[in-house]
Amino acid sequence: MGKPHTFLVFSDGACRGNPGPGAWGTVIQDSNEKVIATLSGIEFQTTNNQMELLGAINGLKELSKILEKNIKKAEIYIFSDSKYLVEGMSKWLPSWKKRNWKKADNKTPENLELWQSLDQLNSIFKTVHFNWVKGHAGHPQNEYCDKLANEALDDAGC
Repeated sequence: MGKPHTFLVFSDGACRGNPGPGAWGTVIQDSNEKVIATLSGIEFQTTNNQMELLGAINGLKELSKILEKNIKKAEIYIFSDSKYLVEGMSKWLPSWKKRNWKKADNKTPENLELWQSLDQLNSIFKTVHFNWVKGHAGHPQNEYCDKLANEALDDAGC
């Protein structure tokens, strides 16, 4: 059905308080939409945007481990309900890099270390496409990622 080196990464972040305890959930599927990994993680003092970034970062890290030698052949599609993540990677980050990681007002972008980590991971694959999906609108994978993140928070007693 799908291309052998195409993978889908769905991620979502959740935060109870902003800042406050937060978590991310990520699902990785192959080109036939078979789930090959589900991941989640928690931070006790974080922001919603940091959790959105960490969901994508950890999805790409896991996929790099799974693919190993085939990493340069991989075409990745990341789906997130975070416009911060999607617009950051598609619009803001290229400009920040041209300005030595500065915004147009010469200030450092928030969450710079996470953006740099995501940029570095992005560069090791053949292609990474960032796509926005509407959150809490019945998108099954996005809903599942949201569930993973909230279960991680519940399990931690947050």
